[in-house]
Amino acid sequence: MTNAAIPPASTGNLNFVLISVFIDMLGIGLIIPVLPLLVGEFVLGRDQQALWFGIMSTVFGLLQFTFMPMLGAISDRVGRRPVLLYSMAGMGVNFLATAWAPNLAYLFVGRVIGGMSSASMSVASAYASDVSTHENRAKSFGKVGAAFGLGFICGPMLGGLLGNVNLHLPFYVAAGLSGANFIYGYLAVPESLPQERRKPFSLAKINPFAALLKLVRRTDIRGLVIVYTLMSFAQMMLQTTWVLYTTFRFGWSPRDNGIALFCVGLSAAVVQAGLLGPLIKRFGDKRVALFGLVSGGITYVLYGLATQGWMMYVLILCNLLSFATAPALQGVISKSTDAGEQGELMGSLQSISSIAIILMPLLGTAILGAVSTLPAHDWRIGSTFFVCAGMQALAVLVARRYFATHRPVV
Repeated sequence: MTNAAIPPASTGNLNFVLISVFIDMLGIGLIIPVLPLLVGEFVLGRDQQALWFGIMSTVFGLLQFTFMPMLGAISDRVGRRPVLLYSMAGMGVNFLATAWAPNLAYLFVGRVIGGMSSASMSVASAYASDVSTHENRAKSFGKVGAAFGLGFICGPMLGGLLGNVNLHLPFYVAAGLSGANFIYGYLAVPESLPQERRKPFSLAKINPFAALLKLVRRTDIRGLVIVYTLMSFAQMMLQTTWVLYTTFRFGWSPRDNGIALFCVGLSAAVVQAGLLGPLIKRFGDKRVALFGLVSGGITYVLYGLATQGWMMYVLILCNLLSFATAPALQGVISKSTDAGEQGELMGSLQSISSIAIILMPLLGTAILGAVSTLPAHDWRIGSTFFVCAGMQALAVLVARRYFATHRPVV
């Protein structure tokens, strides 16, 4: 499709963005229960399995962190459609390379391609903004967020079921979904950004640390930023080590982990879409944030002490309050920021999560690898969760002090 044939922005296809985000997240979710196990096929020993999975996760996160602002800036220059198509094609190649990998090196190449291609969320949101009016823009962003969440709810469950048949099967399915989405986008989807609204490319726009530096300078909310950072780091360590931990300690299959991760995604959706509003109305966002931090910290300890696999399911369902922590904290931070700077603020908070994706896989898998040879009943094998609990406890202390010394903003 040439630029001359591209319809005006008002005729852009929001459904394409929703399908793209859903399929991207579904594809990523598909591999979560199986990728750590696939790494184990190419190494000797649990410690090496944990180490190399951590390295691959860190490389993936680092490339995603680097390429996210770059893809966004490129889309401002050349349009959203070609960048989205590039991302879909790259993710398809990533999944195929992983499925076909005969050794660890090829598996590593697949993760590199994936990290360079998976940073399309910001471009998808930009497309949604292009095709929406000022009045319905928030609604469009809400649909994008819903598609994101739905993909992450369904992906791990499906990946676990497919992985129980064959560890390579989820990657073939994910590649097929990416390919189908690419063909649909190439043949049927118009560009959303007209020529007159495009901006020149500049190196300043692709600095992934720019937003983070601006947040660091906000001395008025420094305590909240520390709390958000500790919480994000603990969550990322949990997410990175979960599958290997449950496999080492309880002998879980991909199906078992798929079910557990489905419960996590469903619980998060129920709390954030249904319970969060009434909770904040009843207790206020500060108390909800504190309750969630305390609940999460206690649950981390219990995860590490659990002696039977079924206990993990129970703990997930008893830890609903922790899923309200991040949005409640974001609400408190948002109230301390001018209306015209909200977008920049949310982007800065996302940069903290991006840093967590880079650092926590290495730390978490290093700790897990060090204890992986211990007997399954040894409490020390839960060390990663105890570290998470420590970060959460520190977050509670910092939050209590901040809330006690700062006036509420209304």
